[in-house]
Amino acid sequence: MTDPIISASGLGRTYPAPRPKRTTTALHPADIEVAAGESVGIIGESGSGKSTLVRLLLGLDRASSGTVEIAGRRVDSRASARSLHWLRRMTGVVFQDPYASLDPRMSVGRIVGEPLWALGIEPDHAARLERVREVLAQVGLDAEAADRHPHEFSGGQRQRIALARAIVHRPEILVGDEPLSALDVTVRARILDLLRQLRTETNLTLVMVSHDIGVVQNLCDTVVVMSDGRIVERGPVAEVLHSPREDYTRRLLAAIPTLEA
Repeated sequence: MTDPIISASGLGRTYPAPRPKRTTTALHPADIEVAAGESVGIIGESGSGKSTLVRLLLGLDRASSGTVEIAGRRVDSRASARSLHWLRRMTGVVFQDPYASLDPRMSVGRIVGEPLWALGIEPDHAARLERVREVLAQVGLDAEAADRHPHEFSGGQRQRIALARAIVHRPEILVGDEPLSALDVTVRARILDLLRQLRTETNLTLVMVSHDIGVVQNLCDTVVVMSDGRIVERGPVAEVLHSPREDYTRRLLAAIPTLEA
């Protein structure tokens, strides 16, 4: 059995509370492993700890306890930005609010191409521009979009720009925090197809936080269920979603709205 590409042990996060000598626990110590090429969906109610978990895995927040390893290498969230270039090279991330994550002063071409420049992946300007155009086409945007600015696009289009930036440097791991929530049904289907294609062609590893059970069913091999900062259930998607063991998982699935005939 090969070593996991993502491995976390005893990973926890607490924050100081307003009252002296008190703390708030956002994530109780948790263990998680993700194999290379695997697609893991993380589900749970708002405030369940999903986003805290993925931020710790990415080294975007400091863990209060535990360790994270990516491809066997320890992630030190206290390290300098430069010393974490290896991690940024291996990972791409798409957040829920595309507009907040896109600099309104920059053109789309500069936004999407920024990882190539910042990580020193493609120093040649012409080659960077060609890669930007290629990835914009992958997410369904015209090459002319590179010369425009984020405010000129709809919310769904901005999310596609954010996805293009996340995959432009060809990462091995893509992490999404509700990455498809701003997309309409047609565009969502196209992006799901793109992600499946990337997995097939590049063995891309996916970690997806989503409230959309349909996305998890269509894209993920494994599902992790979180509640109150704890992982309460995990397993193959079909097994957990169709025969959940935990009462919380059953309540969560029962709360999903359906269209009655």
